[in-house]
Amino acid sequence: MSMPFYVSPEQLIKDKADYARKGIARGRSVVVLQYGDGILFVAENPSRALHKISEIYDRIAFAAVGKYNEFENLRQAGVRFADMRGYSYDRSDVTARSLANAYAQTLGTVFTEAPKPYEVEIVVAEVGQTAADDQLYRLTFDGSVADEHGYVAMGGSAETISGALSSDWRADLSLADAVNLAVNELSKAGSAQSGAERRLTASELEVAVLDRNRPRRRFKRIIGDQLTALISP
Repeated sequence: MSMPFYVSPEQLIKDKADYARKGIARGRSVVVLQYGDGILFVAENPSRALHKISEIYDRIAFAAVGKYNEFENLRQAGVRFADMRGYSYDRSDVTARSLANAYAQTLGTVFTEAPKPYEVEIVVAEVGQTAADDQLYRLTFDGSVADEHGYVAMGGSAETISGALSSDWRADLSLADAVNLAVNELSKAGSAQSGAERRLTASELEVAVLDRNRPRRRFKRIIGDQLTALISP
């Protein structure tokens, strides 16, 4: 009679966490940061169809790194959650905090109960009437939630980018300054990984904002000539 194969719970959780971290580290980085008029999202993403940054509701947006099919499932679930809550109660009842809590439950359940965890890391952001009302929530593969302030970096170079942003970020940045700050740090991180100097161009970037000055729907993608003009040579 053969002995059943046994893995301790501690080792199983550690193996799952290591597996998810390796998958996320292979992804291109994303930067989310507050600027004077709202919240900026910048991702290294040459695809025009497969988005890492998306609108969830009137003043709420979503950014992710990792496996596309997994975070796309989360995005769609978030849109359905927001629409149902806004329809059943009131549009003002749809908040980034409630959405982050829903995502945390889903990610935590998958991490503990499914054979394979989601290889994703996401940010849920909500722009308020003032900068003090802005909300940034970072969620990791195991359902952990962190309430961030100022900026968030995700992906393989997250620690390096966060270290640089800690000294260069300011709350009153203009849109152009914020875009160039994010692009510079993403470019440096990419250069360090590849071993060759590079500067990301508009065609290699996905950029969007939650602009508190826009009426009702605050989300807007920045593309084409507008993005090119924002990126300093």
